[in-house]
Amino acid sequence: MTTPDHQSPLPDASRPEARDRIYRSPAGIAGGVLLLLIVGWLGFDALVSGHGRTPWLALAGLILIVPLVSAFTLRPAVYANEDRLRVRNPLRVIVLPWSKVASLRSHYSNEVTDTSGTKYQLWAVPVSLRARKKAARQSAQGAAGRGGDGRSSLGRASAFGRSAVADAPVRPETDRIMDDLRELAENRAAADSAQGEVTVRWAYEVMGPALAGLVVLVILLATG
Repeated sequence: MTTPDHQSPLPDASRPEARDRIYRSPAGIAGGVLLLLIVGWLGFDALVSGHGRTPWLALAGLILIVPLVSAFTLRPAVYANEDRLRVRNPLRVIVLPWSKVASLRSHYSNEVTDTSGTKYQLWAVPVSLRARKKAARQSAQGAAGRGGDGRSSLGRASAFGRSAVADAPVRPETDRIMDDLRELAENRAAADSAQGEVTVRWAYEVMGPALAGLVVLVILLATG
């Protein structure tokens, strides 16, 4: 389940820059902290009580593993404001002005597609099939409680994949987040401040230490 860290108020003309809504995965963060504690405990024990080459191997392993675990669990986040969508994935940061967002789709993963057709996965907003099944059961129970008169009707789907719902069914939180992002994309695509080009930056701050740890580990193993 993914929750917003902060919900910004409506944009104010007196403010020079809109504040971000930040979405992260609490489950991913909790799992990352647990993994880092285990890795840190094992690595520290090897550094302190290990003999011969063991401390050096442990150190190289920590330099390799810690950045990667952090990148795939603690790092992912989605930042959205009135002007652009910024996606911080494990190894890349993608900035998309709303004018360049063609669609936001949910299937087995949540992803954004830019106007050139390039797709980017939203790591911080993972799809939970379990949550979807639970929501479907709750919706079915709600329909049964209303007597199954079929009052809920789906409207025409928009260009961003959203349907108008007269009697909204229960939806998983990550799907509601995607609805919020679609609404921002639809409402802000034509705004002057939401124009620009898509930029992609590799996370060298993650890749550099991990690569260094890998190189040291390979050298130690090859010379052992």
